[in-house]
Order: sequence, then C-alpha cells, then structure tokens
Amino acid sequence: MSITAEDKQRIMKEYATKEGDTGSPEVQVAILTSRITTLTEHFKTHKKDNHSRRGLLKLVAQRRKLLDYLKGVEEARYQDLIKRLGIRR
Repeated sequence: MSITAEDKQRIMKEYATKEGDTGSPEVQVAILTSRITTLTEHFKTHKKDNHSRRGLLKLVAQRRKLLDYLKGVEEARYQDLIKRLGIRR
C-alpha cells in the first residue's frame, strides 16, 4: 500500500522547488497524493478494510492542511500545484 522508494525519488525530483528539496509543501503534497491514490485503488478491491480507511482519512486531512498553508503563503504556487496534480478545488 505504500509507494516505492523509486517512486518517491521520482516525485521529489519532479516537484522540488530547488536541488535537493525534500520538505517543501509541494513535494509533501505530491507524495501524499501518490499514497492517497494507491490507497484508493486498494479500496476498490478491499471494501471492508476500515483500518486502512482511517489511515486514508488522516492522509487526506494532512494534505488539506499543507494545501491550506501553501494557499496562505503563496497563492500562485498553490494554484500551480493543484493544476499539476489534478486536485479539485
């Protein structure tokens, strides 16, 4: 259910704001989005997995907080990120 190290490195490289960036909101949101997508696919076959569903809800809330922070700091970066990730809102 987790993403592989190679996928994580690829995401970090793609969404980094500068060289060696691993902690910017853009990178964190992109990694969370990847994990959320993976879990969503998992629930299509395992409908009664409520323990993992709780984890999914925590990931979604964490991503929402990071997006709200980014929107408050710099609206243009927020708009660019949600467009690149294909997130509604």
